[in-house]
Amino acid sequence: MSGGGGHGGGRKKKHEEHEEHVNHERWLVSYSDMMTLLMVLFLVLFAMSNVDSTKVILLQEGFNQAFGTNAVLQGSSSVLQDNSSDSAGIDMAAGSGPAGQMTAQEKQIAQEAVNAADLAKAQSRMTVAEAEAQNLKDAQKKITAALKKDGLAGDASFTIDQRGLVVTVITNSVVFTGDSAILRPVGQKILSAVGPTLKALPNDIEVDGHTNQLRVPTVNYPSAWELSTARASAVVRYLIDTQGMPANRMEAAGFAGTRPLISPRDPRSVRLNRRVEIIVLSGLPDDTASLLPTAAKATD
Repeated sequence: MSGGGGHGGGRKKKHEEHEEHVNHERWLVSYSDMMTLLMVLFLVLFAMSNVDSTKVILLQEGFNQAFGTNAVLQGSSSVLQDNSSDSAGIDMAAGSGPAGQMTAQEKQIAQEAVNAADLAKAQSRMTVAEAEAQNLKDAQKKITAALKKDGLAGDASFTIDQRGLVVTVITNSVVFTGDSAILRPVGQKILSAVGPTLKALPNDIEVDGHTNQLRVPTVNYPSAWELSTARASAVVRYLIDTQGMPANRMEAAGFAGTRPLISPRDPRSVRLNRRVEIIVLSGLPDDTASLLPTAAKATD
C-alpha cells in the first residue's frame, strides 16, 4: 500500500547529454595558409632559378614593401654570386636603406641591367626585321624582272613600310578609265606580270584603292569612296580569277582621297595620287614590323 509514494519520490531526473560540436572544416584554414606559403616559396625559387639579378632586386623590393622586412630573400646574394656573373656583387640580403629599399647604386645597377635587356631585345627585333626586309626585296626583284620582261618596268614603283612591300600602280587612263573600275588591257597585263610572284609568297595580300583630291562628281558611283573600293576589288577579283590567288589571302579596301601619296599642292598629285597599292603584308608583330623601313635601308 505504501509503494506508490515512494516510487514517485525516488524518480530520478534524466539529463540529456549533447555531443560537443566539432568544426570539421577547421583544417581548411591551416591548409590555405600552407598553400599560400608554398606559393610564395615557389615564386622565390622560380626567381632564383632564372638567375636574373634585376628580377630578384625588384622581387625583393616588392616583398619588402608588402611585409616591411628584408628577411624574405635572405641568402639570395650567394645564389646570384655563385650562379651569375651579372650580379655585380650586389648584397641582396643587406637590404640597404629604410625598410629594405634599394640604394641609389643598386637602382642604377638594376636600371643598367634593364637597359641592357631592352637593347638586346631591340637588336633581336632588328635582326628579324632585316631578314623580313630582305625577303620582301627578293620578291620586289622578281616582280621587277617580270614587269621588265613584258615592257612594263615603269608602270609600278616599290616601297617597304611597316605594312610590308607596297607595289604602287598609277591608275591612269591606261589602267582604268575615268569614273570606272573596269581594268583595261594594260592593267590586266601588269597584274598578270605581278601575279605569279604574289601567288608563290606565303604572305597575305591587301589591295588599296585611292583617288586624287579633285572633287569631281562621279556618275557611275555615289562617291570616290565607292569608286576607290571598286577599283581595289577589281584588282583582287582579277588576281583570284586569272592568277589563281587564294581568296582567303586577299583583301580589298578603298580610301578615296584621304591618303595622298604626295601633297595635293604638288601639281603631280592629280595623277600620282590616283593609284592602286598592292601590299605584300608582313606577318611580323607590330613592334618588329615598325622597324621594316629602317631595316630595308640597312640591307641596301
